[in-house]
Amino acid sequence: MSKNIDQLCINTIRFLSVDAVEKAKSGHPGMPLGAAPMAYVLWDRFLKHNPKNPKWFNRDRFILSAGHGSMLLYSLLYLTGYDLTLEDIKQFRQWGSKTPGHPEYGLTPGVEATTGPLGQGFGMGIGMAMAECFLAHRYNRPGYKIVDHYTYAIISDGDLMEGISTEAASLAGRLKLGKLIYLYDCNYISIEGDTRITFVEDIELKFKSLGWHVINVKNDGNDIEAIAGAIRIAQLNKEQPSLIIVRTHIGYGSPKQDSASAHGEPLGEEAVIETKKRFGWPLEPFYVPEEALSHCRKAIERGKQWEEEWNKLFEEYKKEYPELAEEFEMAIKGELPEGWDEELPKYYPEGKKIATRVASGDTLNAIAKKVPYLIGGSADLGPSNKTILKGEKDFLDCVKGEVGRNLHFGVREHAMGAAVNGMALHGGVIPYGATFLVFSDYMREPIRLAALMRVHSTFIFTHDSIGVGEDGPTHQPIEQVMSLRLIPDLTVIRPADANETVAAYKVMMRRKEPVALILTRQGVPVLDPDKYPIEEGVPKGAYILTQTNNNPDIILVATGSEVHLALDSMKVLEEEGVSVRVVSMPSWELFFEQEESYRQEVLPPDIPKLAIEAGSYIGWREIVGDNGDVIGLNRFGASAPGNVVMEKLGFNVNNVVNRALKLLQKVK
Repeated sequence: MSKNIDQLCINTIRFLSVDAVEKAKSGHPGMPLGAAPMAYVLWDRFLKHNPKNPKWFNRDRFILSAGHGSMLLYSLLYLTGYDLTLEDIKQFRQWGSKTPGHPEYGLTPGVEATTGPLGQGFGMGIGMAMAECFLAHRYNRPGYKIVDHYTYAIISDGDLMEGISTEAASLAGRLKLGKLIYLYDCNYISIEGDTRITFVEDIELKFKSLGWHVINVKNDGNDIEAIAGAIRIAQLNKEQPSLIIVRTHIGYGSPKQDSASAHGEPLGEEAVIETKKRFGWPLEPFYVPEEALSHCRKAIERGKQWEEEWNKLFEEYKKEYPELAEEFEMAIKGELPEGWDEELPKYYPEGKKIATRVASGDTLNAIAKKVPYLIGGSADLGPSNKTILKGEKDFLDCVKGEVGRNLHFGVREHAMGAAVNGMALHGGVIPYGATFLVFSDYMREPIRLAALMRVHSTFIFTHDSIGVGEDGPTHQPIEQVMSLRLIPDLTVIRPADANETVAAYKVMMRRKEPVALILTRQGVPVLDPDKYPIEEGVPKGAYILTQTNNNPDIILVATGSEVHLALDSMKVLEEEGVSVRVVSMPSWELFFEQEESYRQEVLPPDIPKLAIEAGSYIGWREIVGDNGDVIGLNRFGASAPGNVVMEKLGFNVNNVVNRALKLLQKVK
């Protein structure tokens, strides 16, 4: 009877997926047909979750890294009782549905991460396991394992081809994330055919060399007892992440089994009928046997019981450790302690220039003293990015309990971005990752996914312009700031000085959405916080820093270090009898969130504007309008001292003044 009900549930998952893809006339039926047994056994026998409270904090996390097989996940969510109906299944891939082509965090209840770009789910799972390990070591006490769960994922051949997976696997092995278990849907098929035309490495040997515990289920992927046994063995190994290799057959049981066409296109009406007949399945679309639904819905009662037991444990924990419990509750809610910003640095001009990366380091450390769940690090550039939390331990080894707040990602920018997202998704921590701005290109996809998911990931990018200097054009970003601004729902902030940097951090901490901080390597003058409206201006994205009078002839708009060039140029222009307004514009996104009345107050449409930014000028026309001009770059930099590069490429007072006067003449 047990075997019969298991097989009935597995086939229900299979054909819900097949029918949804067929109705949508697009999708990936092959993976659900082949991977349904491993997914079912994980969800039915091991996954600790509560369908009626998908956000219960101590649940196991499950990621479908192979997001193209999304119907596999939607079928599981519907059958186990999440807020997903059969009608939602029938609306797969349709406008406004809760079942999009690839899983989307925040849209579908129970989806833990937005996946689809291969390798990203693999990397985010690493971050989730890191967050679990950190929180367990910080908050658990003898007899009170209030943070105690696994992170599971189903990954694919395509995931393992992507470089991010090797980066992330290497990091996970080093950190000994023993509560991380991945099931590898090994079917040897990708869009272009047999994976062996490009992908022949020994995965078992590779992952063992990366420090993973590898279990190979060599039997047919339908052997659920073998798969269950492998998961139990993996759970026993607390010292290594585990990879369970399951040999499956894409499009199992269909005429397209083991073919590339089973990957990314519907089976077709005739093939669906033939497949259903082979399994002895009714031809009726979206058929759900009552016995299968009843069995899968037992997850509701199990989940309720798990959460109730945890709640009782936590109530006892609160009595025993009230201060820790209060901090923990604040952490998992993403709230900030009272007075968290009371001791942030404040800088005054004293003749010394301060790099905004240095001010960033000061600010990070001040916040970390008040917010114990601020955690992060750099891709091997901590001393340069100034992201090391002083006096805090390193996160090195989950087994030995070396789980501090300083993360070392190694030279793995791509994996770092995904891991930061995974930590943010897990909750209980406020994570950040750092590197040079020019290397943001290595982590473009996780930055984009952070914005799509709108999670509290912070990306700190230093060495923000040609002011980097002697390292030359390979390390001097040109297009990166503008390209980051192109990403919807990502807030990019490029502060002009140390005090704007502090204000930017206040925005980041309160915003609870992805923020990219763009910081200088070189020292820049300090703006007097008593003279300029920095505190009020930065959260608005742009503000009037100073002006000759209320009726300026021209507005100089600048970001970052170039704000000081604008101020210096203003003095010369005033000597020429020109009334000048200088606008500091640290964030386009914040500025465009303001009321139109404010935007027009700062940048009146009828006054000529000259924008100054040491980067790509594409996009600035939206700011300066038809009667404006831009001093930017449409070429790469050069190797020389930073001030020399700036001077040679036109970021000097003489050029700004000349361009401003020409613009005024043109407008007249």
